[in-house]
Amino acid sequence: GAVTVKAPMPGNILDVKVQAGASVKAGDVLVVLEAMKMEIEVSAPVDGTVKSVSATVGTAVNTDDLLVVLG
Repeated sequence: GAVTVKAPMPGNILDVKVQAGASVKAGDVLVVLEAMKMEIEVSAPVDGTVKSVSATVGTAVNTDDLLVVLG
């Protein structure tokens, strides 16, 4: 089944480290989020393959917005 990775808090997308089709290990950084003047690294919760990336650099996200889907 698919595993969704969501934004842990509101912020702006600073960097997207993965593309669809990439293999990731648990703990790999997927997206870097700027929140409250801090850079928050959003990591893969499980090993898998990136199915889709919804995060776009420069956009604002809210808590629980979809960032990446792993399969």
